[in-house]
Amino acid sequence: MEIDVSIDGKSLSIDIDNPYKADLPQVANDIAAFGSGMGAELSDLDIKGLLGRMIKGVAGCEHGCPADAKSLVYHGYGRFKLKYVDGGILSASCELQDKRSLALKIFPEF
Repeated sequence: MEIDVSIDGKSLSIDIDNPYKADLPQVANDIAAFGSGMGAELSDLDIKGLLGRMIKGVAGCEHGCPADAKSLVYHGYGRFKLKYVDGGILSASCELQDKRSLALKIFPEF
């Protein structure tokens, strides 16, 4: 599984070897460090919680309809706008305090 994080066109790619045992605190810290390096404040966002829900929504979609992903999109998550893309891709985006945009995409591995 791959997570793509972008802030105003600059991106960070993070590989998750086992989505069922992802180190979410470390991944969230990596994303926060990426944002910090770009001068973006992400501390007011629950990125760890969002990633947990997104990974759960996408993991296992190779076994059929990713109902968790579609449910997450339907119910939403905080300030994030969520979108399911055919092929099992789940994306989340939000506007940051400084009017820049943050986007997260999770790509499953089949």
